Amino acid sequence: MLTKGGFSLILSVEKFANATQTILPLRRLCLTRTVYVSTSERTSRSLNVPLSRFEPNEYINYEKNASVLDIVKKRLNHPLTLSEKILYSHLDNPQNQKIERGKSYLRLRPDRVAMQDATAQMAVLQFISSGLPSVLCPSTIHCDHLIEAQVGGDEDLKRAKDINKEVFNFLATASAKYNIGFWKPGSGIIHQIILENYAYPGLLLIGTDSHTPNGGGLGGLCIGVGGADAVDVMANMPWEIKCPKIIGVRLTGQLNGWTAPKDVILKLAGILTVKGGTGAIIEYFGPGVDSISCTGMGTICNMGAEIGATTSVFPYNKRMVEYLKATKREDIANLANQYQSELLTADDDAKYDRIIDINLSELEPHVNGPFTPDLAHPIDKLAEEAKKNKWPLDIRVGLIGSCTNSSYEDMTRAASIAQQAIDKGIKAKSTFTVTPGSEQIRATIERDGIAEKLRQMGGIVLANACGPCIGQWDRKDVKKNEKNTIISS
Repeated sequence: MLTKGGFSLILSVEKFANATQTILPLRRLCLTRTVYVSTSERTSRSLNVPLSRFEPNEYINYEKNASVLDIVKKRLNHPLTLSEKILYSHLDNPQNQKIERGKSYLRLRPDRVAMQDATAQMAVLQFISSGLPSVLCPSTIHCDHLIEAQVGGDEDLKRAKDINKEVFNFLATASAKYNIGFWKPGSGIIHQIILENYAYPGLLLIGTDSHTPNGGGLGGLCIGVGGADAVDVMANMPWEIKCPKIIGVRLTGQLNGWTAPKDVILKLAGILTVKGGTGAIIEYFGPGVDSISCTGMGTICNMGAEIGATTSVFPYNKRMVEYLKATKREDIANLANQYQSELLTADDDAKYDRIIDINLSELEPHVNGPFTPDLAHPIDKLAEEAKKNKWPLDIRVGLIGSCTNSSYEDMTRAASIAQQAIDKGIKAKSTFTVTPGSEQIRATIERDGIAEKLRQMGGIVLANACGPCIGQWDRKDVKKNEKNTIISS
């Protein structure tokens, strides 16, 4: 990083910081935005809080975000939603940018880029063609899409490494050359890795995967894009997006019983349908927010993709503080606390294009589908609907996990049911698989006996990868075109 004032030049290469990350990004020479920042101009509020433990010499710059937002607020002269604060604080030209929801196109400077192994291949090839020696925005690649579920975690991972050896070697070596963080096969699903290591309140991230909005559970705007958009940002070009509308979802009451965070988005999908969120950000607020865990908020934001939303986000709150501390990022929480009202929560009287109310105390467990994620069924209506529509009542497979429900919290809920079955001597009649979201989750559920409980009931623990959720599933239990029912989390 170059700094004006101290004129210090830092070029360092750290050793491997974590067993799940094989290549740590070199520190980058960021040539725009915060390149020439006088050390004397940056207040103590924004000093020395790294973007992540893997990037100790690159810092979160809330100070700059606040100064950009101040310019915009003076121009607009009205209260802002959280989504607007994050977007507008990342404007490339805040003085002259035309801002009109649903009409104008914003030119933004995202904080980082995330790519998965299937989409990263073309993105990296395009970046190489730019001739640049290094990416100019913090970027990571996550190997999670090319691991096919077949018999079990270790065997499937070994097979995938052999079949996709050329791809993985290309991504690993390109990452090393161009200073991109590389997460090897088996390290985990991109969205869980981002939540555990890179997401933070107020972040603007673009990712080459539709479920990138998962990071909204930690108060960031994380948006799924195509590979070409990612390349633009890695090459230091502004990123363009149509100024989104803002749909507010006011949560009251609190979750109770077996109602889970996912039931919030399943209910919302039934209201908005698969097109209802198109061109809009879903922003949650209200007193009910605090009853939802950080990983639960991530689940809700993740599935905003199913209703067509640009992304989804929750306001910074105590549950995010707890998660940041649990993932050894308390310094980020301490810094975010200082900017909570200024940058990380909506202003009082902020205007939304539409507001939807959901009372969590009255919310029932839901199952959505089949065929479309907006076909919402409260659990007590599901059997009636299945019989009426002549859906197969014999459930062949249950899928636990994926990027949407693969946190430790999710696994403990499933294990609680499994333990009740084990106590009564019951084993699963159907096949069911378990997909941990990351190596950290897998190791923790093994340590705490959760994985063993699920195995005792008949479960198969798969690799830390997308697997069946994206169709990476070598399924043998049905014949081709045989009508059957599966349940997936």
